[in-house]
Amino acid sequence: MADGHGSVFSDPTFWVAGSFVVFVAGVMYAKAHKTIAGMLDERTAAIKGQLDEAKAIREDAEKLLHDYQRKQRDAEKEAADMVAQAKEDAKIMAKEAKADIKAMAERRTRAAEEKIAQAEANAVKEVRAVAVDVAIKAAGAVFADKLKGKEGGALIDKAITDVESKLH
Repeated sequence: MADGHGSVFSDPTFWVAGSFVVFVAGVMYAKAHKTIAGMLDERTAAIKGQLDEAKAIREDAEKLLHDYQRKQRDAEKEAADMVAQAKEDAKIMAKEAKADIKAMAERRTRAAEEKIAQAEANAVKEVRAVAVDVAIKAAGAVFADKLKGKEGGALIDKAITDVESKLH
C-alpha cells in the first residue's frame, strides 16, 4: 500500500478474520457441528428426563400428601364418631342402670310391704286364736258354774262348738 500503512497481510484484523474462516471451514468439514448438536440434544434429553422424573416424583408426593391428609381426616372423623357413640352408650347405660335400680327398689319395697302384711295377718290370726281360746275358757267357766248336770254339759259342748266354728 502506498499510503504507508503496510500491506493487508500485516494487518492483524485480516489474520483474525482469516483464522476464523479457516476454523469455521474446518469445523464444517469435520462435521463437528453435528457432534456438538448431538451432544447438546443428548444433554437436553437428559435434562428433560430428569425434569419429567422430578415432576412425577412431585406428583407422587402430592398424591401421598393428599392421601395422608384424607386418612387423617377420616381417622379424626372416626374418632369423633367413636366418642359420640361412647357418650350415647354411656347415656343409655346410665338410663338402664337407673331403671334397674328403680325396679329393684320397687321390688324390695313390695317384698317388704308383703312381709309386713303377712306379719299383720299372722298377728291378727294369733290374736283371734288367743281371743277365741280365752272366750271359750271364759264361756266354759261361766256355763259350768251356772249349768250343772247332764243338761248343762250338753249345752256347754254345743256352745263351744258353735263359738269355735264362728271364730275360725
